[in-house]
Order: sequence, then C-alpha cells, then structure tokens
Amino acid sequence: MKNYTITSFILLGLTDNPELQVLIFIFLLLTYMLSVTGNLTIITLTFVDSHLKTPMYYFLQNFSFLEISFTTACIPRYLYNIATGDNVITYNACASQIFFTDLFAATEFFLLAAMSYDRYVAICRPLHYVTTMSNRVCQTLVFSSWLAGLLIITSPLSLGLTLKFCDSNAIDHFLCDASPLLKISCSDTWFTEQTVLICAVLTLMLTLMCIVLSYTYIMKTILGFPSAQQRKKAFSTCSSHMIMVSITYGTCMFIYMNPTAKEEVTVNKVVSLLISSMSPMLNPFIYTLRNKQVKKAFNDSIKRIAALLKK
Repeated sequence: MKNYTITSFILLGLTDNPELQVLIFIFLLLTYMLSVTGNLTIITLTFVDSHLKTPMYYFLQNFSFLEISFTTACIPRYLYNIATGDNVITYNACASQIFFTDLFAATEFFLLAAMSYDRYVAICRPLHYVTTMSNRVCQTLVFSSWLAGLLIITSPLSLGLTLKFCDSNAIDHFLCDASPLLKISCSDTWFTEQTVLICAVLTLMLTLMCIVLSYTYIMKTILGFPSAQQRKKAFSTCSSHMIMVSITYGTCMFIYMNPTAKEEVTVNKVVSLLISSMSPMLNPFIYTLRNKQVKKAFNDSIKRIAALLKK
C-alpha cells in the first residue's frame, strides 16, 4: 500500500446508528472477554495438567493461542473506535492489521490440517502413535503451519504495499481488509485481486484436501471397528476438531459465495464480525464441553485453587 497522498484511513464500521453501536460494543466486548478467558484457560490447563501433555493438546494449545491473537488483532481496535468515535487509522497501523489478521487466519488453516493428521495417526495407527507424533514432529508441524501461513500471504501483501491511494480514504469495513482497500485504490488492482484470490483458494483447497484425506481414512478405520463402543469412543476424539473445521471453513467459503454485488460489502462485514468474535469464543466451549479430559483437568484445577484459598 504505497502512500501517495493519503496518510490515514477512515473505518466506516458496521453502522452509524448510535443505539446499534452500543449493542455491537456490548456484544463484542462480551465475546472478546469470553474468547480470551476461555482460550487462556485451555492454554493454562495444557501447561499445568500432566494428563494433557499429549500431541492433541499441544496442537490445541497452539490453536487457542492463534484464536486469541486473531481476535485481538481485529476486535479491540473496533471497540476503541466505537467508544471514542475516532474512526481514523494510520496507514502503518492499517498495514500492520492486515498483516497480522491474514497471518493468524492462514496459519489456523494449516494448523487445522496438522491436527487432522494427528487424529489420523491416533486412530489409524495407534501402535505407532507415540513414535510417529513425537515432540519434535509436533513442533515441526506447528512451525511449518506458521511458516506456510507467512509464505502464503507474502505475495499479496507485497503487491498491496505498492498500491496508491489518491482521493478516497474511507474503508467500508470495521477493520482494514484487502477487499475494501482494493476498491478505493487508484492503482490498477486486477493482478493484486487475482493474487489474493489465488492465495486464498490455494490455502483453503490444500488444507481442506489434507483434512478430507485424513478423515476418509479415519472413517474407514472407525467403521471397521467390531464394537459400537469402540466406534463411539473414536468418533468422540474427532468430534471437537470436526466442529471447528466446519465452522472455520464454512464461514470462509460463505464469504466467497456472495449473493449479489450490492449485498457483498454488508454480508462480508457481518461474516467477518462473526469469524473474528464468535469462532474464537466457541473454541474453548467446544473442546471443554465435549472432552472429558479437559473437563476433568479444569475441575481439578478449580479444586486445587479452592484448597489454596482455604489455607
């Protein structure tokens, strides 16, 4: 985003209605606090509880960190804008927000793919699980997810930094995002738009292909189990991950299936709001409500804290 004459942008947000802004502020503040608290709880539990020192929870720990990072890159700025009425964001702050939101979002997709591989090894190759999913392998998969996320956003971000902004500086969104910025640029944006689309589709297709392939083998293995109890237990170990995959991919694919050009901006803003606020909040609930080990670890931690307070 090469700065031509404009040094800052104006974020138009979701609405100009003061009453709606108050409701949005309360909603976002509550979901943000729940998201940070819930995901921090999961991170803390995976550090302190010895029963959660497994590859599955190591990936969950990193996923929770990504959820906190992503929602923090999006929501606090918008809360500040609503609270103060100051909708101005500097060029550098806008570029930074795009970089971090895109990095965290892209990394999440690759990490979800790595988590599906972990489930594949656990169910399809249980006897080799400990050796296959060693600490070094898990760390490599997490590092590779971050590296892949960084590499996939490098090209579109580099092209975005060359864009010129001449007259309009009003971004029709509550955060800095590629699509509304491309619309107000006075540069030829065709190549940049195609690059953004290709990178987004490439990320979705590559990671989704890994997930589908993993779960194809998983389903085939589970259906081959002799007892219903074994099948139920195997399904329960995958259910939380499958729900998060459905939410993450479902909302992102919805963005690329806009009904009409007229509704495109409104739909994208609403879906972006849900992705940045609701998805990170749901993550801890999905994993705690559907996972006995996490619930047990949480209850044990509460008991230990209560015992310390009594002393």
